[in-house]
Amino acid sequence: MSIHRKALVTRHNPVIREINPLSPLSVGNGEFAFTADFTGLQTYPEQYTIPLGTQTQWAWHSSGGRNVWRLSDVRMQYRDEEKKLGGYPVRPDDKEEAYHWLRQNPHRLQLGQFGFRFASETGGEVQPGQITGIEQQLDLWSGILTSRFNVEGVPVTVVTCCHPDAEQFGIAVESELLTQGRLAVHIAFPAPGMTSRSWDQTIGLHWGEPDSHTTRYIPKRERTAAIERFMDEDGYRVELEWSQGELKQTAAHEFILSNRGINGKLEMTAGFSLLDDVITLPTVQQMAEASRAHWERFWSKGGAVELADSADPRAIELERRIVLSQFNTAIHSAGTVPPQETGLLYNSWFGKLHLEMHWWHAFHFPLWGRTELLKRSMDWYRDILPSAREIARSQGYSGARWPKMVASDGAQSPSVIAPLLIWQQPHPIVLAELCYLAEPTRETLIRYGDIVLESAEFMASFAAWDDAGQRYVLGPPVIPAQENHKAEHTWNPTYELEYWRHGLEIGMEWARRLGLPVSDKWQDVCSRLSELPQEDGIYLAHENCPDTYTKANIDHPSMLGALGMLPGKKVDPEAMRRTLQRVMDSWRWDDTWGWDYPMAAMTAARLGEGHWAVDLLLKDVTKNTYLPNGHNYQRPGLYAYLPGNGGLLTAVAMMACGWQGGPERHAPGFPDDGSWTVRWEGLNAWM
Repeated sequence: MSIHRKALVTRHNPVIREINPLSPLSVGNGEFAFTADFTGLQTYPEQYTIPLGTQTQWAWHSSGGRNVWRLSDVRMQYRDEEKKLGGYPVRPDDKEEAYHWLRQNPHRLQLGQFGFRFASETGGEVQPGQITGIEQQLDLWSGILTSRFNVEGVPVTVVTCCHPDAEQFGIAVESELLTQGRLAVHIAFPAPGMTSRSWDQTIGLHWGEPDSHTTRYIPKRERTAAIERFMDEDGYRVELEWSQGELKQTAAHEFILSNRGINGKLEMTAGFSLLDDVITLPTVQQMAEASRAHWERFWSKGGAVELADSADPRAIELERRIVLSQFNTAIHSAGTVPPQETGLLYNSWFGKLHLEMHWWHAFHFPLWGRTELLKRSMDWYRDILPSAREIARSQGYSGARWPKMVASDGAQSPSVIAPLLIWQQPHPIVLAELCYLAEPTRETLIRYGDIVLESAEFMASFAAWDDAGQRYVLGPPVIPAQENHKAEHTWNPTYELEYWRHGLEIGMEWARRLGLPVSDKWQDVCSRLSELPQEDGIYLAHENCPDTYTKANIDHPSMLGALGMLPGKKVDPEAMRRTLQRVMDSWRWDDTWGWDYPMAAMTAARLGEGHWAVDLLLKDVTKNTYLPNGHNYQRPGLYAYLPGNGGLLTAVAMMACGWQGGPERHAPGFPDDGSWTVRWEGLNAWM
């Protein structure tokens, strides 16, 4: 029986009936997102713990101008001068100004705050407590947000939508407050730049330093205007159209669209672009129609999983997380640049993206039949390939070494951790392989061939020969996915070892497909890479970590990724079963992250432990919380974590439709005792 997709999706439409500080709702398209409070705009941002963002993939800023400092201005450490290898920008030392500027710049811009101003009958502005009858619903099937509420007893209805193919949003307002002249739209532009050197204290909009940026108002024909924004060497343009009223500049960076009291309806559209680009704004109706058509296509095609008929009472909550994760990753993780952890909601880690997280953001798209959403960001690797080659060359290696914490320009940031991470290195290889499995053509091979081959070339050159052990080793210095290990004391992390083999094997297969000779070095490294480290039949975090389960049992239990995220050809299944059992019994789960639960669930699934897989996926831990808006909450300051959403979708696809070489039975990753009824369609078993 086929799945009634509209019923599946719409039964999980988020509905908000009170101010929820952690769950604003967004409309977006992967390149642009607008996040609204309960009014359908950004009227009361002070009521929300999470910043209300207006962001795009292309809007970035460098404080003081570009290239104020360069990476060469930061002292390099961990350099082996005898071997001419290494050199990592890991600590500020006497280069503190350069170190912190490079961490903070470029950063994503907040493009503006758009809110209502409600005038009270007795004078002054209406406060949130004076608003009643709140009912806001995000219709997932159309991507349209409808907000209803009463201001001093007067009903207001606001429809908010985003164009599916442009950086544009629109609103349609109906209320007698308009005819009474008591409803206006307030537009304000925050300052660029960062107010703190701490990554977790730079998430909000910056309303100080008005002289650090310029806002120029350009009235055009009737009821249209442009606003140009300038900050240092960067800038962007906002185009506005509205149906009635007058737009006036009220301060250096603020505007009011006031109503003349003509009727009770107001429409407004806003579009964003670089300064030299031309914007053509549709009407709100045209934008809404385009949104409906786009999201209906999105939900009608690709994968679907239905769990509602299961006997397990947790099934409907898991189904809700699945549906909302599809929506949230489509608007926040499917752009032309790999996303930051918080997507286009607000800035995290100075607004930069973390390449080791790209797997978690986007690996699920092809599994769910939406390879085109992954392909959007894959060409970015080609764009930054020269930078990746230079990183490898500067450290004495060949090929391309992908950075970790970057802006859209691909330049790596200094950090005590980021430059020493390596598990992002095979990501472009496996992501390209997914694209090939979806479209096994010569064109796909040519499009991503350089990315795959140069990634593999670096991986082979990075592995160091250990003459005493007659083997290749990874590190030191190296920091594994479990980031609480010191680089100089870490070598042969379990997950990275298995991922190195897996990536090199795919790289060699791509060479064969392209008709190229397979490198002898790649084959040698792949065949003589160190064995996965164990102690007492249980896998360790890395070879030099005997206290994995006593003192080092925080952060990611990344050894599980060797079988789960990966096929685990070199993994002993029984040793991994013991490892998973030990992790479940002794790991400090409060210190984990949102993607750890789907990672562990995938391990359980491959081991045939369906009950464990479900329990892990729904584990009752703060960092496995999924808010009413579907975002994966982590902690104060990190209110949304898209790697958790993407990981959930990857694990569910694997548990429902299986994996390469897996058992030939329905839903092999779920319990087979009748407690789960799993219907699925449109998924791919490509793990």
